[in-house]
Amino acid sequence: MDNNLNAIELIHVKKTFGKNAILKDLNLTVKKGETVVTLGKSGTGKSVTLKCIVGLIKPDSGDVMVLGKNIPQLSYEELQYMRKKTGFVFQSGALYDSMSVRENLEFPLKRNTTLNQGEINSKVEEVLNDVGLIESVDKMPSELSGGMRKRIGVARTIIMNPEVMLWDEPTTGLDPETTREISRLIVKMQQKYRVSSIVVTHDMICAKIVANSIVVLKEGTYTERGSYEELERSDDKFIRSFFEEVNNN
Repeated sequence: MDNNLNAIELIHVKKTFGKNAILKDLNLTVKKGETVVTLGKSGTGKSVTLKCIVGLIKPDSGDVMVLGKNIPQLSYEELQYMRKKTGFVFQSGALYDSMSVRENLEFPLKRNTTLNQGEINSKVEEVLNDVGLIESVDKMPSELSGGMRKRIGVARTIIMNPEVMLWDEPTTGLDPETTREISRLIVKMQQKYRVSSIVVTHDMICAKIVANSIVVLKEGTYTERGSYEELERSDDKFIRSFFEEVNNN
């Protein structure tokens, strides 16, 4: 396999907290430009995996390769550089409540780039147009709905032009129609910016819309990988349980 085609590789990754083995043997490849959905129940290690990828948690063993770099072996300076190439969209949107939408979007640019104010203004306008919220540029987060906060969280992430995107339960707490809107936005961002993405979720509405392929995380390892249609035909009771939600909406 040509490693130049891979954005993320997890190779025999293991992580234990105390006596609780969360990640037992993870092996995964995400090609450049691909969106892989990680499907699993709450508490199975989906978010822990994302934190290993961005270096917030160090695995006990195994390799975590991102854009050709082994994350656990990087120095602090090298890790900070890689984080600039990796966008992380949190469940809540993680906006700064004391800052306006404009200030939230300007913050990473002012901290990490040498762009002048005119260039920053152009970037802010572009990403707000991407997420359909240009009219909200001067609102405070408290004035936004849950779906709008998530959209602004996406805008703040893509404004840095990451090569890799990690989505942690992007549709949690949203109604089915807003879930579809956020999921279609994920697809739009992937198509425009050609990022490589991992989306962790238990939401099959989201998975159906965004996934190029789906991996199933169970008992600390990936038990199956396939398309939405392939998994939908599975006889495995654990896998079939995820389809109840989408079939009921």
